[in-house]
Amino acid sequence: MKYLIIGAGGTGGCIGAYMTEAGKDVTLIARGAHLEAMKKNGLRMETVHRGNFTVPVRAETMEQYEKSGEKPDVIFVCVKGYSLQDTVPFIRNVAKPDTVVIPVLNIYGTGGRLQEALPNLLVTDGCIYVAAEIREPGCILQKGEILRIVYGVRNPEEYRPVLEEVKKDLEESSAEAVLSEDIRRDALQKFSYISPAAACGLYYDVSAGEMQKPGEIRDTFAALTAEIGILAEAMGVPFAEDPVRTNLDILDHLAPEASTSMQRDIWQGKQSEIDGLIFEVVRMAEKYGAKLPVYEKICGELRGRGYGEKL
Repeated sequence: MKYLIIGAGGTGGCIGAYMTEAGKDVTLIARGAHLEAMKKNGLRMETVHRGNFTVPVRAETMEQYEKSGEKPDVIFVCVKGYSLQDTVPFIRNVAKPDTVVIPVLNIYGTGGRLQEALPNLLVTDGCIYVAAEIREPGCILQKGEILRIVYGVRNPEEYRPVLEEVKKDLEESSAEAVLSEDIRRDALQKFSYISPAAACGLYYDVSAGEMQKPGEIRDTFAALTAEIGILAEAMGVPFAEDPVRTNLDILDHLAPEASTSMQRDIWQGKQSEIDGLIFEVVRMAEKYGAKLPVYEKICGELRGRGYGEKL
């Protein structure tokens, strides 16, 4: 199958590198210096579990891919939440009627929003567990061993056998692939990690190492995670496992210097996903009648520091 990956940062770059290395037909959509470095030298992966290696990936701009006339079977959307709508015209232009679109973003509910914009295509929901970032143009730093991709249809009648083929291709590419039977729950489970990690990390201005130590910071991360569990119950999507225990285990397996991409973007003065990762939680709580005092406190403090919604 032909795979198209929109976005070649920590998420899309990892997926693209491992799938290309496994012999899959993959094209990465990127831009700027990162694109030029990949075209010239391939995509260099620096990892804690395999050392450093370089993969000769195929990378193009949106315009170049459109001109090629290729029609992908599967599109992974791996951009930041604030760039999601920018991908819609491109997807419309390059997709064929049976192309499957799999969003792999940090923000909860992106699959449903993208489906509304692409009513003639099948858009699943999805999420990823990976600690990775662009270290420099043409180079992805993967800080942990985990590479787990979870995806699935929101409605059982939308299931297609091609989703099993995607699972097989991902597993042959050194990734753990989960074709979810309840993607709303599983995507919210992932959100229950990334949102508290982003909120706690930004509030205290720390990376994973400080959250791994016993004390106030770790307790705050756990409390935020528990509140996402409360929200999940209010939404009618209860977790199958205790999110606090699950997420503390994930946290403790990260490199101490690991941080969320939202934090890194804010530290670098870039546009960030703060609205969808943190402020949206309070809006969801209001919608579903859940009380989340720790989130409300942190959101109030962040607003006081000048971090407003829709940034």
